[in-house]
Amino acid sequence: MTKGALLYSGKAKTVYLSEKPDELIVSFRDDITAFDGGKKDQLSGKGASNAKVSAFLFQLLEEAGIKTHLIRMEDPTTMRVRRLTMVPLEVIVRNRAAGSIVRNYPFTEGQVFDTPIVVTDYKDDTRHDPMINDDIIIALGLLTRNEIAIIKEAALKINSVLKAFFENIGLDLVDFKVEFGRCGDDILLGDEISMDSMRLWERGTMKSMDKDVYRFGKGDVMETYTAVLNRICKE
Repeated sequence: MTKGALLYSGKAKTVYLSEKPDELIVSFRDDITAFDGGKKDQLSGKGASNAKVSAFLFQLLEEAGIKTHLIRMEDPTTMRVRRLTMVPLEVIVRNRAAGSIVRNYPFTEGQVFDTPIVVTDYKDDTRHDPMINDDIIIALGLLTRNEIAIIKEAALKINSVLKAFFENIGLDLVDFKVEFGRCGDDILLGDEISMDSMRLWERGTMKSMDKDVYRFGKGDVMETYTAVLNRICKE
């Protein structure tokens, strides 16, 4: 592995150039944040945990026909990926009501939706990631209407694959967010899929098994993340 110049440092990952212009090196750090960075900590082993879960789920989705940016893992915290031009949108799929959708709309916590709800947010911490509709996306020149349809279809397929997988290991996929980017003429799934970007509840108890444990002080974060990782590895 040849780690080149620093390209970008986010809240929990650092991205470097590689020896190949169309590939990047992504390092998962032990940082954890919440509330637009208002709460910050470092948790030993967190980067490796999220990297391993992300790699596993990317591979699972690749097998289901969903293109991702993953090339391979270089070490326990480092991923080699295809270089994407990221679209500054968070695509959120909700199977049950939790979090902001309960705060903003008259849903009941835990309410199961008859069909998944797809929500798109504009990725900008300074604006607190506001919800955005298709017309605004097009007006900003972020995507064409056809590309919006492609991304939403991909998000629903990702939901179908992940929901079934987690059910098999005793977890309910409440909601998750994904990000996409362009690679030539293709739109690929990028960023990560981990306990930081999903809301998982233990089946039957509705116990949080995700970043909400950190957000709201619900217990030992690394104990929770490790428990999810162990279930995934056993599968």
